[in-house]
Amino acid sequence: MDAFRNKKRQHTQQNMGFNDIISKIFGNKAQRDLNEINPVVKRVREAYATIEQLSNDGLRERTKELENYIREQVTTERAEIEKLKAGMEEIDLDERESVWNQIDKLEKDITEKYEKALNEILPDAFSIMKETARRFTQNKEIVVTATDFDRDLAASHDFVRIEGEKAVYLNHWVAGGNEIT
Repeated sequence: MDAFRNKKRQHTQQNMGFNDIISKIFGNKAQRDLNEINPVVKRVREAYATIEQLSNDGLRERTKELENYIREQVTTERAEIEKLKAGMEEIDLDERESVWNQIDKLEKDITEKYEKALNEILPDAFSIMKETARRFTQNKEIVVTATDFDRDLAASHDFVRIEGEKAVYLNHWVAGGNEIT
């Protein structure tokens, strides 16, 4: 029995040695994942330093800026698609396939541009969400300048109310009969 245990221990040590060598050459999955995400984490930390200084309305403004930035990245392609679709009825049936192929290519370009833009704004967007969550955690109410969206939301939900020109968001509400904070 001891001979069997010694042989098994020896085999395990040999395998661990082989695994250690492979890990040193190629790295392990966890380390590769960390190496991939660390630059993004660094960019988020840098962005968060400026985002946390913004007022509640400033957070909203920065969010709108990001939305506009994303939208602007594909303005040309969107306009081209609309132009091609508008002229579709005037094109012979045989030629429509090539127009649809153009539209498909433009839509693929849009998707690639969206992906690039979203990766660019990721640190700011994540920082905005993190800061918003932190503020809701630390405050029972968040006060912002009221927009039409806030007014519509206040008309149908009890977690936001309008007071003059301000919208007051509560950090708690009832969902499914349970109090949620």
